[in-house]
Amino acid sequence: MAIRKVDVAIIGAGTAGLTAYNAARKHTDNLLLIEGSHYGTTCARVGCMPSKLLIAAAESAHAAANTGLFGIQVGNIVVNGEKVLERVRKERNKFVESVLATVDAIPSAHKLVGRARFISPGRLMVGEGIEIKADRIVIATGSSPTIPDMFQGLGKRLLVNDSLFELPNLPASVAVFGTGIVGLELGQALSRLGVRVRMFGRSGSLGGIADKAIRDYAEQCFNEEFYLDTRSEVTDVSSVEDGVSISFVHRDKGALTELFDYILVATGRSPNLKELALHNSGLVLDDNGVPLNESSTLQCGNSPVFLVGDANQQAPVLHEAAHEGRIAGDNAGRYPDVIPAERKAPFSVVFCNPQITSVGLSIGRMPAAERENYVVGKSSFEDQGRSKVLGKNRGILKVYAERNSGLFVGAEMFGPAAEHIGHLLAWAVQQRMTVSTMLAMPFYHPVIEEGVRTALRDLYGKMIKADTDVDPCLECGPGT
Repeated sequence: MAIRKVDVAIIGAGTAGLTAYNAARKHTDNLLLIEGSHYGTTCARVGCMPSKLLIAAAESAHAAANTGLFGIQVGNIVVNGEKVLERVRKERNKFVESVLATVDAIPSAHKLVGRARFISPGRLMVGEGIEIKADRIVIATGSSPTIPDMFQGLGKRLLVNDSLFELPNLPASVAVFGTGIVGLELGQALSRLGVRVRMFGRSGSLGGIADKAIRDYAEQCFNEEFYLDTRSEVTDVSSVEDGVSISFVHRDKGALTELFDYILVATGRSPNLKELALHNSGLVLDDNGVPLNESSTLQCGNSPVFLVGDANQQAPVLHEAAHEGRIAGDNAGRYPDVIPAERKAPFSVVFCNPQITSVGLSIGRMPAAERENYVVGKSSFEDQGRSKVLGKNRGILKVYAERNSGLFVGAEMFGPAAEHIGHLLAWAVQQRMTVSTMLAMPFYHPVIEEGVRTALRDLYGKMIKADTDVDPCLECGPGT
C-alpha cells in the first residue's frame, strides 16, 4: 500500500475545492487535491450554466409568442426541442472545458482521482490502495439531488437536473416536484418551450420567498402560465407503460389522475458526505451527519478540518462556495493560526420570470417580536414606468431598515430585472448604507431601478413617520 504525507488534503475539485487549493498553495506546495469521479464543477456541468441556457431558449420562445402587445405579429412559432437541447449541451460543454483547463494547469503531483474516506483523524484512504496522512483537511465534496422514497423505482422516467439536459428531445409533458429554485427555473422554462407542466410543492414555500404577500403574488403569476400548487396533495405516483401516472387533488377540479412522460424531482440537495466515513474522523456531527463548523472560519470545532461549499449547506450558491473555499484554504494553509473572515451579505437570485431576489435579512422569517425593530417599505411594479414600457410590469419589492438607526438591512423582490436590482441592494447591505444615503444616490429616468427609489422613499417616510403618499415625487418624472 502506498502512503503519502501532505500538509493539506482537499477532498473535492469543484468550485469550493479549487478555490481552497489556490488559497492553500500560497502557504505550502505539499498539498493534494482529491477528486472522486470526474472533473468539472456542478455549476458548469449540471447546474447554473445549462439551466440558464435552457432558460434563455425559453425566454426567446416566450418573447416571440407575446409580441402582440407591441402591435407586432409573428408567424407560427416552432420549438425544435432537439436543437434547443443540442445548444444547451454544446455551450455547457464549453463552460466545462474552461473548468477542465484550470484543472489541467494544476501540477499532476497535486492531483489524485479516487474516492476518499477517513480511516482515522488525519488519515484518508483513497480507493483501496493509497493512504493519505494529512495535517489539515478541507472537505469540499459538494451535494447531490435528494430523491424521496415515493419516486424510487421510476427508472428512466425519473429526471433530476443532472439528467434533464441529456435528453435527446424535449418531452411532451413533465410533472415537477419541488417549488424551490431549481423546480421553478426548470419548470417554467419547460412550460415556455411547449412542455405540459404541472408543479407540485408540499410545504407552501416558493422560490425561497419569505414574505407571504410576495409569495402569494408570485404563485398567482406562475399559475397564469402553468399549474402550480405549493401545498399539493399527491396520492399516488406509479410507473406505467407510457410514462408516469400521478393521482392528485387539483385545487379547483378535485381528484385527478394524469399521465406524464417524466417526473422532474427538484426537492432539494443533500451533501455528499456518506462515503467519507466521518465516524472515523473524530469530528462532532449534527443529527444529519454533517460536521459542526463555524461560518467565519469554516473550521470544524478545534480540529484541522474545514467544511466548505454545498457540503456544509450554509449557502449553496457559487459565489459563496468560492468565498468559503478561499477562507478554508487560507486557514488550512496557515493552521493553527486560523483567521475569521467577514462573510458576504446574504444574496440569492431565482432566474424565473419575473425573477426573485433575496438580500440580507429576511424579515418574514423573524419571530414577530423581533420584527418590531425594523421598518418595511414597499413598491409595486404594476404601474412602474419602464416596466410598463417593456411589458414586464408585474412584481413587488419590499425593503427593510433598522427602525432607530435607518441602517438598510435587506430586501425581497419578485419582479423585473431582480438579478440586477438584487446586486445593488446586496452591495448596499454589505457597505452598511443607511436609507437616506441610498436615496441620495442618482436614479436615471426611465429605468426599472426607479422602483427601488419608490420603495426606499416609502421606507424613509415610515421611519420618520411621514405620509409619503401625498408626495408623488414629481421631479422624478412620470411613471416612477
